[in-house]
Amino acid sequence: MLHIPALRWGEPYKSLDADKLIRFDTGETVAEMSKVVGGIVERDIRHAPRARQLLRDIPMADLFALTKKAADIFLTGTVDIGGQAQTPEDYVKVQSATTGLPYQLCRNNMKKNHFVMQNMAAILDALTRGLNPEFLRAGHGVESRGVPLSYQALSPVLGMILPNNSPGVHSLWLPVINMQIGLVIKPGSAEPWTPNRIAASFVQAGLPKQAIAIYPGGHDVGGAVMNVCKRSLVFGGQQMVDQYKSNPNVQVHGPGWSKVIFGDDMADQWEQYVQVVADSIAVNSGRGCINASAVYTPRHGRKLAVAVAEKIGPTQPLPPEDEKSALAAFTNPKMAEAINAEIEQDLKTPGAHDLTARFGPRLVMHERHAYLRPTVIYCDSPDHPLMRKEYLFPFAAVTETPQDQLISKIGSTLVCTALTKNSKFQRELLDAVNIDRLNFGAIPTVQLNWLQPHEGNIVEFLFRSRALQYAEGALAI
Repeated sequence: MLHIPALRWGEPYKSLDADKLIRFDTGETVAEMSKVVGGIVERDIRHAPRARQLLRDIPMADLFALTKKAADIFLTGTVDIGGQAQTPEDYVKVQSATTGLPYQLCRNNMKKNHFVMQNMAAILDALTRGLNPEFLRAGHGVESRGVPLSYQALSPVLGMILPNNSPGVHSLWLPVINMQIGLVIKPGSAEPWTPNRIAASFVQAGLPKQAIAIYPGGHDVGGAVMNVCKRSLVFGGQQMVDQYKSNPNVQVHGPGWSKVIFGDDMADQWEQYVQVVADSIAVNSGRGCINASAVYTPRHGRKLAVAVAEKIGPTQPLPPEDEKSALAAFTNPKMAEAINAEIEQDLKTPGAHDLTARFGPRLVMHERHAYLRPTVIYCDSPDHPLMRKEYLFPFAAVTETPQDQLISKIGSTLVCTALTKNSKFQRELLDAVNIDRLNFGAIPTVQLNWLQPHEGNIVEFLFRSRALQYAEGALAI
């Protein structure tokens, strides 16, 4: 049986304790994964400066070329995982088996990560606003206007607590290697496949294996990673966001509360944008923080909600290998039951109407797993509790709200697709600090421009700009 070891700065480590990776529908054990303790992370962190130095020793042009090579290996190559050869199709099958994702969604997310790795030079150029990448490697440089610049890495490594929900989220941390920062990773308990395949692809392409450490384990490992790394990236729910929001050393990626909104000038044209709204809600089985969880329009809200419900409501669970499969399974059926119960409880609050109920039951239970079918709710008021909910399946609430109240009513929003050509309203949206990423026009919330960050800027999180002056001939490096 495949055993996935921990990687202690590239060196495989098989622990005495191991977790089983279970196929979601049959209960079959597909692999075992070493389970380390936090003390190992604390002991190994002394090698973090080496990871940074090894990466800084690689010229940026070579590092970009290496990343391109790694991208192709990741997408089409065969890599070593736990001493066994893993083809791309092997990767898709085991990832689906432990996460419940349909094969096609696994492949789509694979292509997203490949695209980011292939276009790393352009992405890093965008993230740094055109900074010469050698400035990050050397720590200093001189602009074309003759002004010296200095950038200081705030940590030799980035610690990461990774999730299980969607392999596409890994695109957020892929630029880190090209910033010459090492990686200390606690993988998701059901989705160790992507970080391990990415790491194996980088090493096969020529990256020093000592640049990446992967530590599967329990909560103590996550705590150790965050304690010993000066900069950490974590994924979690609102509780985790609230816990770390005042900690400058931790960047938290939590619920997105992404939304589609209509301005007064385009509310009457709602029929033209039904597909945009449907895609925003349902693409990638609704599992991303960039999936829309709410839709606001000044008029025709119920008609819009009915049309969207007719688009996505008939979607049925299918076997993961079926090319038409669009719904991911909940590998923990109790989670699906709890979500369904919460929605049903909120529907008892007057003013909410489930427009997808006529297409069949929301909760589809199996012996070992469950599905939640797409759900579209129309709310009579923007203050209904369902307007402030987000779930890991295609779910959205729709309501009517006057344009002059929209920005205040939508609250915190990761991605906002705004359908308006009103210049005054567009200016108000540009100035709205509760919106992180803003799309104008028929762009689904899930359609990202990878040359822009959608939540924070990883460069600004890992580096600080500082003043640097030196007399002629005084600087020897």
